[in-house]
Amino acid sequence: MQPVRVGIIGMGGFAGSHHNTIARLEERGVVKLACACDPNPVAFTSEQLSWRFAQRGVKVFDSYRSMLAECHGDLDYVAVPTPIGLHAEMHEAATSYGLPAYLEKPPTLDFQELERMIVADRRAKCSSLVGFNFIVEKSRLALKERLLSGEFGAIRGGTLAALWPRPSGYFARNGWSGRLIIDGKVILDSCFGNTMGHFVHNMLFWTGTGGLYQWAQIAAVRAELYRAHAIEGADTFFVEADLATGCTLRFALSLACAGASTSSETVICEKAILRYSVGGQIEVSWKDGRSERISSCPFDALEENHLEYVRYLRREIARPATTLEDSRPLVVLNDLAHISSGRIHPIPADIVSSLRDEKEQKDYLSVTGMAKIVDNFLSRGIWPSYAGWRRENGEVVTPSDLPRLHNVASAMASAR
Repeated sequence: MQPVRVGIIGMGGFAGSHHNTIARLEERGVVKLACACDPNPVAFTSEQLSWRFAQRGVKVFDSYRSMLAECHGDLDYVAVPTPIGLHAEMHEAATSYGLPAYLEKPPTLDFQELERMIVADRRAKCSSLVGFNFIVEKSRLALKERLLSGEFGAIRGGTLAALWPRPSGYFARNGWSGRLIIDGKVILDSCFGNTMGHFVHNMLFWTGTGGLYQWAQIAAVRAELYRAHAIEGADTFFVEADLATGCTLRFALSLACAGASTSSETVICEKAILRYSVGGQIEVSWKDGRSERISSCPFDALEENHLEYVRYLRREIARPATTLEDSRPLVVLNDLAHISSGRIHPIPADIVSSLRDEKEQKDYLSVTGMAKIVDNFLSRGIWPSYAGWRRENGEVVTPSDLPRLHNVASAMASAR
């Protein structure tokens, strides 16, 4: 088969990872990079040499619009690994030429903008892909097949615990990290919707019971949002979501911590508890005392997602791993979490300490008692507010409250 032709918007940040992946796949004859762009391509001269743009015949532009105008006839899809706030306009431009996009997650965190993107995507020859990396894992798909077969009984609920230490400099790496609104546009960058959005999306995937590629629908949300870092948005989320199926998910995520990064997806079923750790052991604990451990296969997330999308574009499989429509539950959940919390409360200063990593020469924040707070919330439903982190609880909200998002986000940004 002829290689699938791709253009990449961007060269810096995570776009570099896309370039490295596409270069490897091009060596295997799977894809062909036709063009790339960046507002300042000269700043990436050494990278272009490393990626062998000249030898590969890659056309370089300083504008994605000029790239698409000249090269759209030579492309099968466009990769968009750019800041969240740019996804919609770049997707709009690509689909205006009938081109689908590989959009980095999240596609947007504004529910209204997502609906506009879904409409725009109908102009493309094929559906766009949203790069939630872990849906294509073979071990994940196999375990969900077992869930759907009824082997573990009905799903009763689930939890996600994810603590990823991030130094203070993480939030200064660009102009949008940790921001709620930029120039009147809703961004809502956070660990919940962006940094660890993969794992939130995974939990909604596990609990989507209508089929293999189905995600749970949100019925009601209650949340408490906090920050320890000096940012506009939240770095710590405690969220409880009631699903349309009647079960409840709880999420505890934070970037205000130190030590090793950890994440654990837990699905509580009638007959067993499933614990899934990306890149680690998968454990099935049966209620009758049996225990089952499954090793996940080696997995290059970015490469596998590009390969899977190529298979879809070649009509070898029926659909992309995650479409824009499939992103609705995550976007709705994220938006309702902000609306429910109403404010982003500072974590009490007397339990926040600064830790210096001498090896990395970076400063981290650590919250005393975080592990206990997380465990109490996930296992017993005890909110941080009961430990004195804030005076009032978040309100219970439903999708009918979504129109309040822009006013709530604006108030949150102004209150900082």
